[in-house]
Amino acid sequence: MTRLLLHVEGRTEVLFVNEILASHLYGLGFLSVTARLMGGARASKQRGGVRSWESVRREIVNNLRTDSELIVSTMVDYYGMPSDWPGRSDASVGIPSPSDRARVIEDALLEVVRSEMGADFNPNRFVPYVMMHEFEAMMFSDCDVLGSAIGRQDLTASLQAVRDEFESPEEIDDSPDTAPSKRIESLLPGYQKPIMGVQAAQGIGVDTIRRECPHFADWLHRLESLV
Repeated sequence: MTRLLLHVEGRTEVLFVNEILASHLYGLGFLSVTARLMGGARASKQRGGVRSWESVRREIVNNLRTDSELIVSTMVDYYGMPSDWPGRSDASVGIPSPSDRARVIEDALLEVVRSEMGADFNPNRFVPYVMMHEFEAMMFSDCDVLGSAIGRQDLTASLQAVRDEFESPEEIDDSPDTAPSKRIESLLPGYQKPIMGVQAAQGIGVDTIRRECPHFADWLHRLESLV
């Protein structure tokens, strides 16, 4: 039976994996699906965020070496990713498509891990995922549900107007002022990411998110194919 461990950056992603994604994957035959904060216990006492690649690399490689049956993935935010992550600098120059930028980083991460694990390593055991641009982007997959989840149904039209500017929610940009979370906060000061974000994701559901977010859909399909 397939077991999956995801290295994630914050409490919102932990809740999304444990309460929403896990339920979907259990229904397909996964034995266990768990999320772990990058940085472990230290990170749980701090605000979320992507750690330096060196510290995350050590955790990933240790997991893969310690448990030869485990599949490891990541759920990290391109918007806040440090420049020391493999592929991050390359992805930021001359690649207009958000999903293509994410794939550049994911391919680079896989190459680093494959090289460290050695020739006998099965690359299907490491399935990196880079969110474009951050978790809140997926919440724009259904703006009516998002409005309800944040307790402001009257903001649905404004949220939909943001969504309509882009071909997919994953393309909502990563400017410090116009990132997905900043757009929500501009409409709702006091937006509480862990609570409201997960409530929105629960209401929207995995199927709608994958329909609206093609890069998320590609990652989910890769995981599903490993059962």
